[in-house]
Amino acid sequence: MDSDPRVQKGAATAPIGHNSENQSREEKIASLYHSKKDRVFVRGIQGAYNVKEELDRLRSVPRVRKAKDIAFIDGPQCFSRHYVEPKDGITQTFHMHLEEYAPGASSQKHGHVNEAAFYILDGKGYEIHDGVRYDWEAGDIAIVHNNCVHQHFNASTEKPARALVIKTKPMYLFLNMLFQKQVKERPVDVSPESEGFEAREIEVDYNHPKGGY
Repeated sequence: MDSDPRVQKGAATAPIGHNSENQSREEKIASLYHSKKDRVFVRGIQGAYNVKEELDRLRSVPRVRKAKDIAFIDGPQCFSRHYVEPKDGITQTFHMHLEEYAPGASSQKHGHVNEAAFYILDGKGYEIHDGVRYDWEAGDIAIVHNNCVHQHFNASTEKPARALVIKTKPMYLFLNMLFQKQVKERPVDVSPESEGFEAREIEVDYNHPKGGY
């Protein structure tokens, strides 16, 4: 875990390589998390039949991960902070990450067998699932059902949007339900609306009055 470039102790700002003016479009796409060739979807477990070593290891793993120690990656329109996935040695059946959408941003368009739930923390936007539009705003939960081609959009051209994503991809892949495919890559170019945007390192509440209702 210490060698993971996403995790930076004491700071959460990581260089987003594809923003470099010296890179070609192909190099920018290759630097995206979704383009990784060595991504670990399900981690291996080995040892004696009673798997005591693995159980001991799991009991020794910290149960709390600090967001400030996990860097946002990708951009310049969609940013991701991967809180936990099997490669981190804590979970095996689910993957949790935070998605930050710059003003006017759109995500990659893709499809996979597993389900996913997007809890909308702030902002307003919409999904396109198999050609059907579904609008959402802060407090909603957007459900990506099995085997649908989908894409996420921030409807605002002035404010960002943010969603916490929980998905069971590792479990589905463990069961050999392997089909998943990119239809359209995550944008690697700055749009007029997203120019100069940086992912928020702390929660900023744009949807509720200060002090409550």
